[in-house]
Amino acid sequence: MPTRLTAQDFDQDLLILFDAYVHGDLDRRGFLREAQRFAKAGMTAAGLLAALSPNFAAGQQVRPDDAKLKTEKVAIPSPAGHGTVNAYLARPASAGAAKLPLVLVIHENRGLNPHIEDITRRLALDGFMALAPDALTPLGGYPGDEDKARAEFAKLDQAKTREDFLASAAWLRARADGNGKLGVVGFCYGGGIAHWLATRLPDLQAAVPFYGNSPAPEEAAKVKAPLLVHLAGVDERINAAWPAYEAALKAAGVPFAVHHYAGTQHGFNNDTTPRYDAAAAQQAWGRTLEFFRKHLA
Repeated sequence: MPTRLTAQDFDQDLLILFDAYVHGDLDRRGFLREAQRFAKAGMTAAGLLAALSPNFAAGQQVRPDDAKLKTEKVAIPSPAGHGTVNAYLARPASAGAAKLPLVLVIHENRGLNPHIEDITRRLALDGFMALAPDALTPLGGYPGDEDKARAEFAKLDQAKTREDFLASAAWLRARADGNGKLGVVGFCYGGGIAHWLATRLPDLQAAVPFYGNSPAPEEAAKVKAPLLVHLAGVDERINAAWPAYEAALKAAGVPFAVHHYAGTQHGFNNDTTPRYDAAAAQQAWGRTLEFFRKHLA
């Protein structure tokens, strides 16, 4: 089996360039043009992009057909005129009549891809009922191609998309087989949505943003749920806004904990790409599970 690449195998400026591409500040052609200066030892710019892009099979931890789980695709009524929102629901198969703690899972800016489905299954294995909506539903859903997904994501009406996330939270909380206690976890774009949901849902029990955009500081006073914030060490785009929001959370008396993972890249929890940092991801995920058990049990 070939050695798996890590962030240390790439120039930091190339990783910053890739981050700009991932978040829509640079298109594919622009990335390939700029990445050419990092091509060496027979590795082309296109090869660098392929090496940095997700490998879902390599990162899968829980098989979709795991007998310990019950999974299904569900359709959630959309208040934003989208008809319904497609979502992936996972529960432990052994739950029986137990009412399960609830976790809403918010994806990165690619829609509901195989990695986020895997995250949802991981939560179910740990005793939660987890729901992952697909924001790309009104555009046909996750297209199975990350570059196409990035392009489609830029077309979304974010105001309508956020209403769909609110509807998804309400749908999950209302399930008869849940205990009514709702948490949210999100990654990158989804981390920003997790922060935003905490400003919109006064009865949210817990929110865990992974390297997500912070709301405006004046929004902090609306947060009632405890927050567990995970930030990468090398992530200027996200980290620059955090101190002002952190100060506003403190001023508002919001209970929160923040962890900075030294030396890690944006996306360090995503084990399908070289930006994954196993030690930091395991520590952050352990803290996340402990946080949800404390607040949702």
